[in-house]
Amino acid sequence: MTVAAESASLVQSVDWTAIAPPTITAVVGLIVLVADLFVPEGKKALLGRLSIAGLAVALVSLLPLRQGDRSTFCLTSDTDVCSYTADQFTVVIQLLVLGGALLTALLSVTETARDKLPAGEFWFLLMSSAAGAALLPASRDLATLVVALEVASLPAFALVGMKRFDRLSSEAALKFFLSSVTATAVMLLGVSFVYATTGTLHLTEIAVRLDDVPAQLDTLAKAGVALTLVGFAFKTAAVPFHFWVPDTYVGAPLPVAAYLSVIGKAVGFTGLILVTVVAFPSYADVWGPALAVLAALTMTVGNVAALRQSATRAYSAVRLLAWSSVGQAGYILVPIAAAAYSSDDQIGSTVAYALMYAVVNLGAFAVAALVARTHPLNRIADYRGLYATRPLAALALGFFLLCLAGLPPGIIGLFAKVTVFSAAVDAGLGWLAVVMAVNVVIALYYYLQWTAVLFRAPEGEQPKHAVPVPVTVAIVLTAVVGIALSGVPQLVLRFATGSLFQ
Repeated sequence: MTVAAESASLVQSVDWTAIAPPTITAVVGLIVLVADLFVPEGKKALLGRLSIAGLAVALVSLLPLRQGDRSTFCLTSDTDVCSYTADQFTVVIQLLVLGGALLTALLSVTETARDKLPAGEFWFLLMSSAAGAALLPASRDLATLVVALEVASLPAFALVGMKRFDRLSSEAALKFFLSSVTATAVMLLGVSFVYATTGTLHLTEIAVRLDDVPAQLDTLAKAGVALTLVGFAFKTAAVPFHFWVPDTYVGAPLPVAAYLSVIGKAVGFTGLILVTVVAFPSYADVWGPALAVLAALTMTVGNVAALRQSATRAYSAVRLLAWSSVGQAGYILVPIAAAAYSSDDQIGSTVAYALMYAVVNLGAFAVAALVARTHPLNRIADYRGLYATRPLAALALGFFLLCLAGLPPGIIGLFAKVTVFSAAVDAGLGWLAVVMAVNVVIALYYYLQWTAVLFRAPEGEQPKHAVPVPVTVAIVLTAVVGIALSGVPQLVLRFATGSLFQ
């Protein structure tokens, strides 16, 4: 074979359609960064519109991928082993991530101007983080997975601390950064152990080689599996890696808190699914019980802490949503743990629940952003009489809270909880199902308590200002999607059956 022929055999063809969603997002982010140098100060709003348009185009680029049958960056020696795979799982998670980023962008349009945030930096960081989050579900080797995780995480640190002269924002960013760096270091140690054991970074190849690990390397492999889970458990805010959540959500700009509550969760559980179900099925006896215990602890700690929030405490509404997101993360972890005891099909329940949670939680944060315009301290008590001043916003928030609680008319929330509960029962994790049932009851109290506040008679005259159009659009979009899903929950629940992987 000639040298030219050998070189040609090593050239990999790139499926540009498959990698379009994260690529478009990243390219638009770079365009925004460059454009910021030339756009006059009075026209910085154009950067936000450009970012929103870029995210919309990235969402449209998912349409050719809906069959879930594309892969690229494959080994020339084995085209079945690829670093990037756009299967059904990837497409659904990218839809969640990019849709959540688009709603975050809508909430951020007016917030960047009101809080005097540097627009160019803000939009570049948001687009960069979204690009990493969109890349992660398609990653099928540990190197790409770690890079995607860090690309999604590093810009988030800066976004949290974007309020440069706000003490709470600086403290939140520092706490978030230090906690995340520690978790990442532990995860990288685990990845190095896995590589030392298997000699490969591709997830499917790791799964094959872990089936036959030499006895002298078995302990190293188990340690690698356990340590690798730490970084992703941190992203899902699983206990005991959750301490950063409440202070980070309070200190961050409200749209950034919304972004972390949904996209951060998506990044975490997606990584967990890929490393456990795809790469480490042979060590289900290690990660299965660990994730089951993490799920029980996470939902319990999150719900009990949310229950203890005082309605008159500053930022209590944001803190309640923060602790609620920790509790919800516990529910999301249940089907992943169940997959260790039954089949990979249980993962569909996690995806179904995550889709419901993303829509209604972003909607709740959108209403919180609206209330914060007249009540900067964002206490639960500030929502008293919201129905009297803004009836549609109150009805929307009431609907979102009932969805999170799993009560009608939030049918999609009820069905999502039922699928998660069924996953635990079918896997023989009866004790975990009981813990979940108890936590659902606990959560009912604080969700219903907040909902009742919305419809009480207001105390004194309530200030009222014009609602920015982007915030209105975000609230309307999430409410419409939530209602539509409640009307036909099968659209989400179909992900709870059948395999999402190729």
